[in-house]
Amino acid sequence: MSLKQICTVLPQYALPHHLLSGWMAKLTHCRNKTWKNLFIQAISRAYGVNLEEAKYPNLDHYANFNEFFTRELKDGIRPIAAAADAIACPADGVISQVGTIQDGRIFQAKGHEYSALELLGGDAERAAAFEHGSFATIYLSPKDYHRLHMPLSGTLTEMVHIPGRLFSVNNATVETVPNLFARNERVACLFETEAGPMALVLVGAIFVSSVETVWHGVVTPPSISAPRTWQYPDKPPMIDKGAEMGRFNMGSTIIVLFGKDVTAWNGELQAGRAVKLGEAIGRVLK
Repeated sequence: MSLKQICTVLPQYALPHHLLSGWMAKLTHCRNKTWKNLFIQAISRAYGVNLEEAKYPNLDHYANFNEFFTRELKDGIRPIAAAADAIACPADGVISQVGTIQDGRIFQAKGHEYSALELLGGDAERAAAFEHGSFATIYLSPKDYHRLHMPLSGTLTEMVHIPGRLFSVNNATVETVPNLFARNERVACLFETEAGPMALVLVGAIFVSSVETVWHGVVTPPSISAPRTWQYPDKPPMIDKGAEMGRFNMGSTIIVLFGKDVTAWNGELQAGRAVKLGEAIGRVLK
């Protein structure tokens, strides 16, 4: 373990993750105009936010920092991959890892992996749909657009809110904390698509004040002690490819899962590659 990892990661074990995230929620929803604009300007400078892409670049449009953080983009600035078999990237960000699910295990970083069973809340039937399937993990930094969109058109079958810690999901922490993505609080959304089952797992992190979906609204908070499950047997939500499905109020990670032999990732898709919402990152195998 490097000195940087010791200094930045080990203290996180002792931090009151949910308490700190609650405080951050209050700060990011503060409506004081001076504070809000200073906060936005500081984050924009520190992380290189491109305000020219925002639908509303004037800071006075946003009532609080969170409205800015979950800002809309200008119409048409992220075209959705048009090919019928194209898998559209669900978010702006950087590929953390991509590959196949081997013996129920998903690669996290060098020396670390976690199970699909744990990631999806401990339900064996739910995890079995992705046995020997494929995954892509996308990290959203503070500069990125924080709304999440559908890689393929799908019908929602189930949503699971799974309790956990709120470790950071930056590179140093991902490379150090075992089982990180199956350890943090998360919301797993399961869809039926033309490629069969698809899971979009929205992983919380330190200072992520909430996760919400378009059909439910805010899912977390509240924090919970046991998983909560919603099923949709009657009139399930149907969401088109490229349409918004949820958002992070503050940044985090989305993990995409598909079943065995139904999709193929593009050859250039690899850890460290920057990606944009809507670009083709793979295809459905016919």
